[in-house]
This record gives sequence, structure tokens and C-alpha cells, in this order.
Amino acid sequence: MTEAMKDPQPTPEPETLPPRVFGAGPPSAFAPPRPWRRRVQIAGWVVAALLALLMIIIAWLAVTAPMSRSLKPIAPPSISLMSADSHLIARRGAIIDRPVTVAALPKHVPQAFMAIEDRRFYDHWGVDPRGVARAAWHNLWSSGSSQGGSTITQQLAKGVFLSSDRTFGRKAREALIAFWLEAWLTKDQIMERYLSNVYFGDNVYGLRAASLHYFNRQPERLTIPQAAMLAGLLKAPSRLAPTANLKGARERAALVTQAMVEAGYISKAQRDALPPARLNVHEAPDPTSGTYFADWVLPQARDRAGAVYGAQNVTTTLDWRIQRLAEAAIRRAPLGKAEAALVAMKPDGSVVAMVGGKDYGKSAFNRAVQAKRQPGSTFKLFVYLAAFRAGMTPDDFIEDTPITTGTYRPANHGGKYRGRITLRQAFAASSNVAAVRLTQKIGVDNVIKVARDLGVTAPLTEDLSLALGTSEIPLVELTEAYAAVAAGAYPVLAHGLPPEEQGWFDRLLSRQKAFSDDQLEMIRDLLSSAANRGTGSAAALRTSTFGKTGTTQDSRDAIFVGYAGGLVTAVWIGNDDNTPLPGGAAGGGVPARIWRNFMAGAINEPVEDAPEETKDSDLVNAIANVATEAGLGNMSVGLDTQGVTVNIGNGQLRLPIDQPPEPPPGAPGPQPGPPPPRIVVPTDPAASDQRP
Repeated sequence: MTEAMKDPQPTPEPETLPPRVFGAGPPSAFAPPRPWRRRVQIAGWVVAALLALLMIIIAWLAVTAPMSRSLKPIAPPSISLMSADSHLIARRGAIIDRPVTVAALPKHVPQAFMAIEDRRFYDHWGVDPRGVARAAWHNLWSSGSSQGGSTITQQLAKGVFLSSDRTFGRKAREALIAFWLEAWLTKDQIMERYLSNVYFGDNVYGLRAASLHYFNRQPERLTIPQAAMLAGLLKAPSRLAPTANLKGARERAALVTQAMVEAGYISKAQRDALPPARLNVHEAPDPTSGTYFADWVLPQARDRAGAVYGAQNVTTTLDWRIQRLAEAAIRRAPLGKAEAALVAMKPDGSVVAMVGGKDYGKSAFNRAVQAKRQPGSTFKLFVYLAAFRAGMTPDDFIEDTPITTGTYRPANHGGKYRGRITLRQAFAASSNVAAVRLTQKIGVDNVIKVARDLGVTAPLTEDLSLALGTSEIPLVELTEAYAAVAAGAYPVLAHGLPPEEQGWFDRLLSRQKAFSDDQLEMIRDLLSSAANRGTGSAAALRTSTFGKTGTTQDSRDAIFVGYAGGLVTAVWIGNDDNTPLPGGAAGGGVPARIWRNFMAGAINEPVEDAPEETKDSDLVNAIANVATEAGLGNMSVGLDTQGVTVNIGNGQLRLPIDQPPEPPPGAPGPQPGPPPPRIVVPTDPAASDQRP
């Protein structure tokens, strides 16, 4: 047998190596690391992690706690809203004044605050470990009372950048921001920003404002007792405000002066010789407890004033004389328990008067702006404008007869119909069926388009009931729409501040569209007929008057909107709970009467008004609708020096008045006086069909 045929020898198994330690590397490649190199490596990782964390914290602080914020007042500054003729309307916001400078203050002023709030202010880096430990020890062993360990820097951080909630997370953020402030600001800068922002009670923020408010002097002239009293207020400014709690403020001031002795700022002999601080408050009472107009315009006024120290005066569009006339007209009206609202503006949208209710003290809810109510027949303005856009004219005819087809079958008030009448007659009489037929003919979408063009933003129903004003609209938006007709251009936006200068691009975007001459003439024709010969005749003035009445179902709302003499005014009455008004009130009654009384004074037109005791809501409504309710048709009453003439249809009744005897020869004749008033009631036959 050959060697090749012999059994092969078994291959020896490799020798098993011992397990390798993690991080040691291949035994043949690396030598075991030295201990010092390992420690350096770990330290490098730790430093890198800390640097990354620091960068994250710095980035967070730069975003959430910018230094510029500490220069701004922490509360909205006081704003005085002024009328266009420089009368104070209302004052809103906190009392804030210019920041203080530590270098200009007497030494005892910052010392008083440090003595009671942070004695180690100049020795710590934003957080005082001693103060924290002392407060913790006191709180642990005390029975009820507690101490805080917050430094002045921490208080600045909390007041400017954080909320006042007591959580560990908030305290941690407060400490971080305190270190951040200490890193970027000097101690004097921190003290200045703290004193200029802290709250001193009585809605007063900052040392300068507090010094002027309580002592009528600049903080640079504060005495030790005065500085001690102000420093003592910070513990509980609302409770310790000396205007309401002088005894408590003086007791707290005594603790401050004792702390100043303990801190070495003053001697005990100095403290014992100090007299108590005496107040010198010269704050004039606010002549206005608040107005609806002020509440409406305040957000815009704040934006325009900006976040600055010191009181700001902002001029508005309100006319002081006209505003008082509006308030008087609402106050004198026979409203009973009903509420009322009034908006008056110029055709460009400048609001000159606003009343949101009978009594601001009882209800600050602004019914002129915040309430959404059905406009009733005042919405027919949009229906007829849409008809004129479609090519119709006031002399076109419409059927004023019962609707007998379809699911929606509105009726005229009282079930009275006139048959075939013109659009002018239908508008003056406020015919419901005519408005619905007209909307059906021209399309609901076209009516909505007109309403949107004229500035109505409220949701609008997309069915035929829209024609009767069933969609709820704020009174101010309704006034804007009628102002557009007065101005001859749309849209008109109500505003309470004079417009700011606009660039060419803004002017291009806000450019108004003009009505066509024929459409404008036709809608003004209808508004004139409604205000002078139709349902709104009780509002007619001696000057050209344009307007429309509105009354919702069951007399829940009664409205008159119109313009005359360059002034557009809307008046609404109703109940906040949407219950019907008593006596079947209508837009041609009390609202028209309020409108006339107000407008006559606003545009300087004399008007004879009934004595207060003779006014009655039912009587006023009856007078406004005498022709309609009596079914007299064409009726007018004229008064002259010879007697009274009553025209009814084609007939005429003459009631002579006895004349005084002739004067003797040579005697002076009677002096000419103003022409006698002419009493007019509706003359249009269609006016007998509808309640306004």
C-alpha cells in the first residue's frame, strides 16, 4: 500500500483565545490604552455635551427672553381717547411713566428696595443660594407665614418674561433667565428695569408713576419715608395701596426702615427721627365711567399708540356734541324695559356717535356692534338695488297680491294688498310680497352680491326669506350700507380713528367702486319716498331726508336707518331676550322719532318736540301709521294762518281758524315770524298696507 492510500492525519483545532475586553481593540493592532488618555476622552465628551446644552439654552433664551422686552412696559400704558374736538371720552390702561436712572436717584431709594427685597443684590449672580436656603429654613419651621428667596433679578425675570404660576418648571426657567440677565446687563441696569416695571397698586406701574401718583413728586426727590413706603408696597400692592390702606402701608414702611438699619444703610438714630410719609394724591376723577365707543375703538388705539412708557392721547372721529345728543335722544325715548342702540357716521365711515345701550353702567354689551339682529324691511335696500342693476326702474310695476304658489308664502301686515303698484309705491309701503316677488325675479344670489358689495359680512340665508331681512346683521354693518348710498360709492367701512396715510398699493387695494348715476338716482328716489311719504314719514326733516323703516316678526326689532345733512344714522330698539316689544312697536314709530330728534340737533335743524310727559310708545306708533291703520289712503293735513286743510283722496275739508280783530288805523302790524309747521302723514295709497 502506498503512502497516498494511508488515512489522512487529522488537522489540529486552533487554540481558543481568551475573550477580548470591550474597547481594547485587536490584540495585535493596539496596545491597551493608558488610563489618563481614557479620562481625557471622557472629559471631552462631557465638555462637548455641556457646550451643546449651553448653545441650546442660549438659543432658547434669545428667543423667549430678548433683552429688548425688559425695556418695554409690562402692562398696557394708559390711553386717553379724545374726541375730534379735543374732549376726553375715556381713559383706559395702566398708569405708566418714563423709566428711572439709578445714578439720578438718591442712594436711599434703591437701598430701601434692596433692604426689604434683596440685600445681597450686588453680590450674587442672579440667584442667591443664601437667600434660597434662608427662605426654605423659615418656611419649614414657620407656622403659616412664608418667605420667598427670589432676588431682584429673578423678580424682573418673572415680571417681564414669565407667568406668576408657582411650579418647579417656572422657577427653573426664572433662574435661567436671571443668569441670562446678569450676563448681559450691569447691576444698575437690572435695578433700573426692575424699578421701572414693578407694580405699586392703584393700577400704577413703575417707580416714577408711583412717586407722582402717591406723593406728587419725581422719584429723584423722594425722601426716606416715601421710598420706604413705596418699597413696602411690593409685598402686596393691591392690599397695601396707601390710598385705601394708609395704616397698613405705614406699618409695612416701618419694617422697611428697620431693614435698612439692619443692612447698614441708615443708623437707628436716623430711623427714629423719621416722620411717617404723607400722601399727596392729586388724581382727578375720570369724567367718563366708560362708553361703548371707547370699548369699540380701544384695540385700534392701542395698536396705533404702541408699547411705550407714559400716557398717550389718541384722537378719534367721535364728535362730542353729537355724541351727547345721541345719548340724550336714547335717554328721553319711551323705551320702557326695551334696549336701544344708535350709530351715526359720516358718508366716509367716520363714526361720530355711538350708543350701545340705555346704561353702560348696567350693561357694557355694545348692541350697535356686537349684537346681531334681523334688519327687517331695511334689508329691502339691497333687493331694490339688485333690481336696478338688473335694469328695472322705480316706475316698473310689481304685483302686491297674496302669494299662492310655492312653499314660502309671506303676507303683508294686516292682510292688506294694493294690487298692481310701482316699485316706488312698494318700497314706500314696505310691501313684503312685492319684495319677495322681486327677489324671485332677479335671483337670491344677486341680492346677496349687492349686500356683500355694500359691506355686509354676516352670514346670509340663501332663500326667498332673505328679502324680508331674516338674516341677522350688526347695526353698524347696516349703517355702512346706507352710508355707501349717501356717499355714492361702496364699500364704506366704519372707523373710529382718522385714517393713516396710505401708500399707493394700499390705496389701490382699498379703492371704492362708484354706483352708476342712474342706479344711485333711483335708489335715492325710493329712500326719499319712504322717509317723506311712506312708512318713515315720522322721521322726515325740513331738509332732504332719505331712509327706510324695518320691523321684524312679532315686533321683536324696530329699526330706522337713513341719512340727511351729510350724516348717516341707524336706530334700533328691541329686547335682549328677543321677546316682542309692547304695543306692536314699529320702525316708523319710536325709532323714527328718536332718529328725527337726534338728527335735527346733529345737523342744526330746529325741531319741535313733545313734552316728556306726553310721549307714549303706542301713541307714537299710532301717529306714524295713522293713514295705514285707518285705511284712509291718500291723506294729508296742512296748517296755515287761515285754518287747517285736510285732503282725503279727491275730497278736501277746510277748517277755518278765527282771526284776531283788525288793528286800528296807524297801529303797527304783526311782526313776521317763522313759517308755521306743516303736519304730513303718508299720502301714498300703498302706505296703507304695511307696518313699517
